[in-house]
Amino acid sequence: MRGLGEEFRADGPNRHEIAWGGDPGANRLTRFDTLLQSPLMSSTRTKHRLRKFRFERPQKIAATLLFLLLVQCLWVSVRRPLSETDYQFARCGREIWEHPSPLAGYFTTCGNIHDGTLAYRAAGLPLTVERIFAGQASTTSTWEMRHEVGAIKFLLRLPFLLAGLALGACLWWVTRRLFGNEGGYISLALYCFLPAVVRACTTPNNEILAAFGLFSVIYTAIGVAHALQGPRRKWRPRIVLLTVALGFTAAAHIAAFVLALFFVVVFMAWVAEGRRAFIPTLVLIWVAGAFFLLFASYAFRPDAFSYVFRSAAARMWISMEPARWFLSDPAHAAFTGALLGALALYAFSRRSRYFGNTAPLLVGLPLLVLVTTGVQSEPWLWGLPFLIAFVGGVFADALETPGRKAFLWATGVVLVAQAALCVISLAGMPG
Repeated sequence: MRGLGEEFRADGPNRHEIAWGGDPGANRLTRFDTLLQSPLMSSTRTKHRLRKFRFERPQKIAATLLFLLLVQCLWVSVRRPLSETDYQFARCGREIWEHPSPLAGYFTTCGNIHDGTLAYRAAGLPLTVERIFAGQASTTSTWEMRHEVGAIKFLLRLPFLLAGLALGACLWWVTRRLFGNEGGYISLALYCFLPAVVRACTTPNNEILAAFGLFSVIYTAIGVAHALQGPRRKWRPRIVLLTVALGFTAAAHIAAFVLALFFVVVFMAWVAEGRRAFIPTLVLIWVAGAFFLLFASYAFRPDAFSYVFRSAAARMWISMEPARWFLSDPAHAAFTGALLGALALYAFSRRSRYFGNTAPLLVGLPLLVLVTTGVQSEPWLWGLPFLIAFVGGVFADALETPGRKAFLWATGVVLVAQAALCVISLAGMPG
């Protein structure tokens, strides 16, 4: 990447677009601040620009793809019964919201939660709200509620479905700004037709929440680094937003928080030329703010919060097994082929090697081979949005070459094949 303040490679007639529904112009070079117009980089637009939002063809296509993801998730939710693990998430979450554990020294009757409180709170909140509106006693168990709440399967999974849709929307917003309409379409289509994403959206888990938090943190941090070059009045909203995103990620999974903080420092040191002296102070602010929010997720109970530091939840190691499992899964075959093709193009095509493509690759590849040794988790899922963004960016570059027609056909085949594999995989999923 060139020095901050200089223009970076983002070829293509759509790469410079500022507004979500803006029209392309003639200049094929753009500044990274186009990305800062996204909701992840809140407060960069004026109220006047916000009023210019238009729901035109690009937005309608994105909304259609997200709707197809929603349909798949609802279909799976209807067919798949709730498991004992699902009920455990809901029960522990309701205990966190409604009453403390009667067992001394434990946060809930599930024990001292060390794999992230956010998923438990998310699973339990809709049922707690339902119980309050139904006038039921707090002693009513989730198992007892299963016959009284007709939509209990939907309510229990709703927060994770919303997180998956929000992650898809953020992925679309970021990739469209970096790679234009075609890059945004490719990335979002791949995301919406990956069985791994659908499964994560239809069961209580911390993985989809950690993935959403990590993706938000990385691109918000890049926005903060760029904002440091501007007036100080624009710093505070982004700094606060990044603090909240880091707190969200820490509550989802402490290992994801550690990784997020590492990449925040790396990208800020890379991008914030001339302003790197501010990084240590900002990191202290973000860590303090994130741990305050994490403390709040433990209901401000010191004993329960201390287990974050006493557990092994943040221990990580390297293993090829997650990558081997994911890439060899027949349900992901089309995406695997697209990823390998994108890596080849990135290696041999100089036009693809710029910051917009390099950043997600630097995050996604390490997460694909990372494992947590202290708790059961899936870091490969946290890196999946970044790998999807990388594929979308490289393919968008390829579509601007003289071989556009051939690449367009190849891209269409990949997307149709992945959609078909996804539907077949979900249809064969046990009910």
